Parts: sequence; structure tokens; C-alpha cells
Amino acid sequence: MGNATAFILAAVGLALVYEFRWASGACSSWPRSAAKTASVALLALAGWAAAVPWLVVAGLAFGAAGDLALSRPGPQAFLAGMGAFAAGHLAYALAFAAAPLFHLAGLAGGSAWAPEPSDLAALALLGLLLASTEFWLAPRTGALRGPVRAYVGVIGLMAAAALVAAGPGKDVLRLGVALFVASDLMLALERFVIAAPSARRALALALWPAYWAGQALILLGSLKDGGIWWLIAKG
Repeated sequence: MGNATAFILAAVGLALVYEFRWASGACSSWPRSAAKTASVALLALAGWAAAVPWLVVAGLAFGAAGDLALSRPGPQAFLAGMGAFAAGHLAYALAFAAAPLFHLAGLAGGSAWAPEPSDLAALALLGLLLASTEFWLAPRTGALRGPVRAYVGVIGLMAAAALVAAGPGKDVLRLGVALFVASDLMLALERFVIAAPSARRALALALWPAYWAGQALILLGSLKDGGIWWLIAKG
């Protein structure tokens, strides 16, 4: 078994432990923080071991840092977590859009983006979703309105960049990005919109698998030659 496969299997194990032991609770503890952080940090190590683009590894590492911050109490920790995730989204956006950016710059390895109708429809839906946050999210964020608005813009940029991604794993990567965006929507609802404890618990239980699977699929979609089966065979 190769190092990358071993890292992924360990990450799966910790992600499951976190889901069944801590995902629905609001308490803060260092074991909880450690499990949450390590389950994504191990994905970053797997990406490094499998030689995925370094910007994807950076995005995963920033995600792990964001998980650590968000697992701690207080508004400053929440802001630090948003900042780490925003940095990760920017790294992802640059990685996903590398081919058309290289093409525009006249560099080797670039290719022009040739959007399909489904890509344009997805961009339109993304734009509507981002605009809608001004009505259902921004008015409820209080003193965090500015940072939340900035974060919404950055994750929107990352999602749009996924639509121009090239390579054999682009569909897997896009699914991962969609799950990541869905998890952030659930987090926004749980933190700022929904008050009922039972609904918030249900969101918390759904949020973690959507988020972690999104990160894992971004990693797998960034592998060179065919995702997890190539990785296992290579190992």
C-alpha cells in the first residue's frame, strides 16, 4: 500500500469517528478538534504523496487549519476559520483555472475554455445563489456581515473556477466543489438562520459528511490518471 492510499484510509477513519462521536455536538474539546483537523490534514498529506498540484495541497492544508479554528469557541476563532478557508478557496480557484490562465498568458500547457450549455447554466445558477445570500443571510450576520460577504464572494469564485477545470477528473472535482458549497450553505443556515435545536442538529450531522466528502473528491479529481483506483494500483 502506498503512502497516499494509507493517508486516505486514515483520513476516512478519523472522518467517521468525528461524524459519529462529535459532529452533532456544540461542545469544544481538543480531542474533537484533533480528529476534525487531522481528517483533512491527512488528505493534504495524501495529495502531497500522490504529487497532485501544489495549490490543491495548499487548499487542503488551509482547510485543515480552518477546521481547527472553527472547532474552537469564540468569534475570533470563527473569523480565523473563515480566513483560512478563504485562502484555501483562492488556492483551489488558481489550481482549477490553471489551464485557461496559462492559455491567456501564452504559456505551455494551457488550453482555452470551451463552455458547454450546462456550464453556462451552472454559472447562472451559481450567480443567483450568491445574490440570494443578500436577502436570507447577510441581514442575519450582524457584525460579521463584511467578512461573510467577502467569504461568499471567494467561495463563489472557487466554484466558478471549477467549471473551467480540465483533466480526466474534472467531473469528480466538480462534484466535490458542489458538496463543499452545499456544506457551507448548511453551515450558514445552522449558524445564522435556523434557531430550532433539532433542525440545527440535523444540519450539523449532514454538514460534516458533505464537507469532508467534498474535500476528498477535490483531491481525487486532481489525481493525474483516474482517481482512487489509479492511486490504489500505483500504491
